[in-house]
This record gives sequence, C-alpha cells and structure tokens, in this order.
Amino acid sequence: MGGMTSQNKPKKSPMTTEPQLPQVNFSEDGEVRYLHLGSEWVQGSMWLDKPYEIELDYVRRMMAWLLFVEDLDEVPQMHAMQLGLGAASLTKFCFKKLETLTTAVEINPDVVAVCRHWFKLPANNAKLNVVLGDAAHVLKQPEWRRSVDALQVDLYDHEAAGPVLDSADFYASCRDVLSENGVMTVNLFGRHASFNVSMQNMAQVFGEDAIWAFTPTREGNCVVLAQARAHQPERLDLLARAQAIEARYKLPCVKWLKMLKPWRDSGSLDNVNALKTE
Repeated sequence: MGGMTSQNKPKKSPMTTEPQLPQVNFSEDGEVRYLHLGSEWVQGSMWLDKPYEIELDYVRRMMAWLLFVEDLDEVPQMHAMQLGLGAASLTKFCFKKLETLTTAVEINPDVVAVCRHWFKLPANNAKLNVVLGDAAHVLKQPEWRRSVDALQVDLYDHEAAGPVLDSADFYASCRDVLSENGVMTVNLFGRHASFNVSMQNMAQVFGEDAIWAFTPTREGNCVVLAQARAHQPERLDLLARAQAIEARYKLPCVKWLKMLKPWRDSGSLDNVNALKTE
C-alpha cells in the first residue's frame, strides 16, 4: 500500500523537479487561519480551535468518496493519498479522524514546513507520509500502483487559475494508482474555461459512467469523483451510507446527496452551465 517511513522529514521523491515556487504565507481572522501562496487566493484553511476538522465546504466534499465504501469499519485499513497538500486539511482528517494510511504529495517544501509549524500537520510516522515531489512523477513510481483507495487531487498554483495537472495522461496515472474499488476526487473550477477539458479528459480515461459531479459551490469549486470501477449504488443505500458517515465523522453527507449526481445525468460534457450553484 505504499512506502511509509517513520522519519520526521518529508520523503523526497528521486524525480522531484525544481521549479520556481511561490512564497508561502498565511493570515487569520481570529477564528480561522488561511494559507496563501504569494497572493490573496486562499489555498487552504484551519479552524484555530478545531485544527483537525475541515473548514472549507468544497474540501469537505472531497471526502465524498466515503459514500462508495460499503463498510465504514474497513476505512482504517484503507490508503488515502492527497496530491497537493494545501493547508493539510484532508491529510489531517484522513490521518486523525479516519485513521487511514495517509500519503500526501507536495512539490513545495515551504508548504510542508508552514503546515507543520502553523497548521498542526503531524510529523511523518508509520501511517502518515508526506512525499516531497512533483505529483506527475510520483504517481508513475511503481510502489503506488493499485495501492490507493481514495485519491484526492487539488493542484492549483499561486494564481489559482486552471489545474496545474489536468491532461488525459495525468488522469491515466491517477487511475493506475487506484485500487479495484478506488475513487478519485478532484477540485475543479466550474466557471473556468478549463472545466470542460478536464471533464473530457477524465471521461476518456475513466468512462462517463464512472464520473459523478457536485453542483459548484458559491465560490465556483466543483468537486468531481471518478471511480476505478463504475458502479451506481441505489439511492436508499447511498442515504444509509450518508447517515452512517455523518454520525461517525460529522461530515454533512446527507445534504450532499441533493448535490451529487452521476455526470451522465447532469447534462452533456460540453455543457457546464447545466450545473447549478449550491
């Protein structure tokens, strides 16, 4: 399920590139601390009094892969991987709340350092591993093949424009690391010109029947899910799972069922305007 280490420093991928990386800083308003990459765009956040909960709505939706887990008692035996650390909200939640084997891939060492010092990210240990490297390269390493049950992709640069990695080849690498019943969740900007291209690339790799999409948040974030094995649970089964997830992990899953639909039921891949805002 991947090479975990007990070292305190993030593991560095041997294929890490050295691009020009933005300055990392943060701000706070008394209740929430925000991560920035040299701009006003929020790259992540943390409640100061609840550091292991998820503050941003769209980031909570990135946990919707749990709806496709038949038995929540099996979650601690699963492997969750995040591409893009952000403020480490997903990484901390998976590690602390779900108790999964958790791997995060981050290209910017300053993001890792800031998350460790200011965002309560624990040091690497037997069930938590921060890998320093380019996600596109890390995914191609054979140790990850078919090892990831939940892959959470949130890769934006300091300008927060379109996704940094978004090609069909990249999504093929994502599919290669998923286990048989694995699920990928991706943060996209539903109002951005790249959205339709992203959906077409995912459909090319996973197939349209394997793709589910949330209605965008008010800020425009559209979380998309892609299943390694396309399957559509009955709505009553999804409701029962949502209620169980909400009770155990305090995620608002029941209301998600009103916002999450198979993509083929949401309109054409060429018509992002078919998605309303929630």
